[in-house]
Amino acid sequence: MERLQKVIAQAGIASRRKSEILIVDGKVKVNGIVVTELGTKVSSSDKVEVEGVQITKEESVYFLLYKPRGIISTAHDEKGRKTVLDLFPHIEERIFPVGRLDYDTSGVIIMTNDGDFSYLMTHPKFEIQKKYIAKVKGIPQREDLKKLEQGILLEDGMTAPAHVKMRTVDKKSNTALIEITIHEGRNRQVRRMFDAIGCPVEKLRRESFAILTTIGLNAGESRQLTKHEVKQLRVLAETGKIG
Repeated sequence: MERLQKVIAQAGIASRRKSEILIVDGKVKVNGIVVTELGTKVSSSDKVEVEGVQITKEESVYFLLYKPRGIISTAHDEKGRKTVLDLFPHIEERIFPVGRLDYDTSGVIIMTNDGDFSYLMTHPKFEIQKKYIAKVKGIPQREDLKKLEQGILLEDGMTAPAHVKMRTVDKKSNTALIEITIHEGRNRQVRRMFDAIGCPVEKLRRESFAILTTIGLNAGESRQLTKHEVKQLRVLAETGKIG
């Protein structure tokens, strides 16, 4: 017996957290009956439907995408804008982005149909490190960077401590290039962190996601993760160490 949200996630419908929302919203049926209780368990013989479509188990696939700027990191966009799925026209599996990068941010993002894997990569308790390179307006002082390192108060609460490093300073243009590593994934978090110290982000790129980087890829290109990389990422989430 498996939890219903886990079964939905394993079928590649959505991440586990999104699967929970589908259940609570009454969009899931088990053997023809709407189920809204998250603790519900089902067996392989139960008929599970999501939004009227019976689910089937897909083979898990994993991709690393170098997301360009000007692309939405969701499966669908109400405004009809181009999404990360448009960069995978020949993939039959129902893949979705692991976490998100906002419209104006480029860099590493994982695409998969494995909801359990997505959960391991995105839940803050697993502390998966993500490194960003931010070009900011203004040249922050050391005490400003210290605030980011220790955690800074945003409208949705204190951020976790971050690793921050000044890369370059351009006094002529009054800009700086700063490396920041976080393990949280709040909406537009890095941009809001720099706004909080008075240095708005002009350009942002996610340079790495745990062990993954965009080396060898151009913006808009992707590659399949190796089995070893997937195993390493799982071990990292579960133990905090690279296997």
